[in-house]
Amino acid sequence: MEFEEIYRRYFRDVYRFCLGLTQDGPLAEEIAQDTFFKALKAVDGFDGSKDVRAWLFTIARNAFYSHCRRHRRTVPLEELAQEPPGIVRIEEKVEDGETAFAIHQFLHGMAEPYKEVFTLRVFGELPYEKIGRLFGKSAGWARVTFYRAKVQISEHMEAMEHEGD
Repeated sequence: MEFEEIYRRYFRDVYRFCLGLTQDGPLAEEIAQDTFFKALKAVDGFDGSKDVRAWLFTIARNAFYSHCRRHRRTVPLEELAQEPPGIVRIEEKVEDGETAFAIHQFLHGMAEPYKEVFTLRVFGELPYEKIGRLFGKSAGWARVTFYRAKVQISEHMEAMEHEGD
């Protein structure tokens, strides 16, 4: 089969595969084009023992990974330590008696695992690594779950503050 025929027959499939990886039309098209460029350079090494589409998908996947490595976003540590705008520093608010009681009331009805992760972190002062181990998960999972719990509580606290206005 000529390479032009391979291109005509499989470009749409490769593009859809790339679109599934990237969720971005122009980027998917760029990676699909790159895939066929790399396939053209390597076509002499293709022995035909595998499905052409599978071979192209493998090249596309590798091109996508290469793109991700080239465009990896790095975030300074200082930026990671900052709270996003609009997030109430809940750890500081639990020191005030009335606010702490309001947070406890909200926590009482909060869904798991958010309630327990938040309680273990703020009131139990456990590190993320130990919280993750308790749930059989990673420290990263514990961080994300804690953050999501804080967002829920923060939104509730903001709503309460606006009710008083």
